Amino acid sequence: MGGRAGGLHQGCEAVPVTRQPTSFVPNEVEGRGTDAGENAPRLRSERAEIPGLAGTAKAGGSLADFIWFRTGGPAEWLVRPASVEDLSQFLRNLDPSVPVLPVGVGSNLIVRDGGVPGVVVRLPKTLAHVHIEPGNRVRAGAGAMGITVASKARDAHIAGLEFLRGIPGTAGGAVRMNAGAYGREVSDILVEATLVLRDGTIETWPAERFGYTYRHSEVPEGAVVVEALFEGVPGDRAEIGAEMDRIAAEREASQPLRSRTGGSTFKNPPGTKAWKEIDAAGCRGLTIGDAQVSEKHCNFLLNLGRAKAADIEALGEEVRRRVREHSGIELEWEIQRVGNGVIPAKAGIPGQEVAAGLPETPASAGVTKVENERAG
Repeated sequence: MGGRAGGLHQGCEAVPVTRQPTSFVPNEVEGRGTDAGENAPRLRSERAEIPGLAGTAKAGGSLADFIWFRTGGPAEWLVRPASVEDLSQFLRNLDPSVPVLPVGVGSNLIVRDGGVPGVVVRLPKTLAHVHIEPGNRVRAGAGAMGITVASKARDAHIAGLEFLRGIPGTAGGAVRMNAGAYGREVSDILVEATLVLRDGTIETWPAERFGYTYRHSEVPEGAVVVEALFEGVPGDRAEIGAEMDRIAAEREASQPLRSRTGGSTFKNPPGTKAWKEIDAAGCRGLTIGDAQVSEKHCNFLLNLGRAKAADIEALGEEVRRRVREHSGIELEWEIQRVGNGVIPAKAGIPGQEVAAGLPETPASAGVTKVENERAG
């Protein structure tokens, strides 16, 4: 087992419990801390078993209740471990064929309507801690929100983390995707981060091991980031606060923050901004069903109330198609799309099942346009 970051012992003692495996079959549950639901997606392997754990495990656990789009299918199993050690033992005992997906607060995520097979992991509240350490360093549990990390740094007169005020998610998600805003990104401030790998091994990685590029890291599939250590520079509290206020005001003025949205949808292409290319391709206000390209900032997709995940994803693919035809630029998804689903049939083209991704050119009938002249 690899090393551990110093702050993980805080609030993370494993709870003694008799652990019995729970059969991976809907509505049949054994063992402590588990609850089967009627809406669990079809299983990848009905012979697989889910180990017992000190935390909770719910079959068919709703994801739409907390992800920012407020739509999508359930998790086959929604697991919330009691501690890092509990998560480690759970993953160590979990059949290696069962996929594992860590989810934070549900920003930057489309969960397809057919649900997510395998295990979805949400971290416990004990991993939302933020502590100040010597050397202008901030240690944060993976469940801590970016705004909390930035605020704690400000109060300790640590500059350089202000941009986290504009990251609508958790520290763990930010580390995994090299989140960034306002000219900075996580790779600029990360010292190290601790992960629980898919086999249950706990390792602490230095920043350089993450292989960071734009909105990408080399975090292995199924691994769960549980803690991060960031480093800033000495600063003036008032100046740091003023910069955070500027970021907050700019976001409020330019982004649809009070809507059902997953955040920035596409990565910025080299030399330009995604929203500019989307606007130039005539996609501002575009809709499919109750999914809409935001009129306020057209790199945001919205659920106007009753959109299915398939509508949102199909709208994103339609935007990609139009931008490709208009400028030759291939937009890359920044929002993570997970689970199983079906692309709605349009213009006589049959719907298609999807798991890992959508076809490059989806059908586009049923797409409507809302005219609006505001800049995004």
